[in-house]
Amino acid sequence: MTTIARPLASGPGWSVRDIVCTAGPGDRPFEERHGAVCIAAVTRGTFQYRTSQGRATLAPGALVLGNAGACFECGHEHGIGDRCVAFHFEPEYFEHFLAAVPGAHRSWFREPRLPPSPATIPLVVAAEAAGGDPAALEELALRLAGAVAGTLAGVRRSSRAPSRRDERRVSEALRHLEAQAEAPASLDALARDAAMSPYHFLRTFRAVAGVTPYQFVLGERLRRAALRLRHSDEPVTAIAYDAGFGDLSTFNRRFRKVLGASPTTYRRIRY
Repeated sequence: MTTIARPLASGPGWSVRDIVCTAGPGDRPFEERHGAVCIAAVTRGTFQYRTSQGRATLAPGALVLGNAGACFECGHEHGIGDRCVAFHFEPEYFEHFLAAVPGAHRSWFREPRLPPSPATIPLVVAAEAAGGDPAALEELALRLAGAVAGTLAGVRRSSRAPSRRDERRVSEALRHLEAQAEAPASLDALARDAAMSPYHFLRTFRAVAGVTPYQFVLGERLRRAALRLRHSDEPVTAIAYDAGFGDLSTFNRRFRKVLGASPTTYRRIRY
């Protein structure tokens, strides 16, 4: 058994599970099936997701998208393990919900994932911080579904699928950045490790991960800082510097822009 799914909360038409996978390069992926509409927030690890919507490399902060009844595989060719908070919706419930979301006209996903973005990072943090609070998770499930539907309404499909070689190189870079998110990230060094020119590496990284290396690191730093604000009484300054921000004013500005409140105010808010 490489996957452990722990139920967190459920209600009429929806459920939430904490899913931990320990698979690695030595484990062959096997076909699974989404029993319901799935939106899963990746909180740890990197893996490859394959479904009828296409292939995608997933990393912390990204959202896995699954259609009810669709078959899928998750591969860990380039690292060991991952963790997700998975929200599941019965198709009828999800379709009824989408009818109220402007621009969302379909009850199925055309994309296999959404990369980290200012619109979704606060919800990923909230999912990770909610624990097993049923009321908080029910509200969060609806907010997450609405954000995904609204975002997808303006997404254009990519015309070129990344190669397996691209996936491997970027997955290795993502694992490195995840492990050392608080450290300075040099594009030249990342490109050199991937045996690519900086320009080609940047284009390839964005094609595979959906964001640039800078955007991924910034999102990861803010996500970790937000979780520490929720779960500790540590000074904001210490959290900012530990997360990798060089000064408090930059941290406050970035945090407010993405999370919608100052760090001090965010610490008091409960979603």
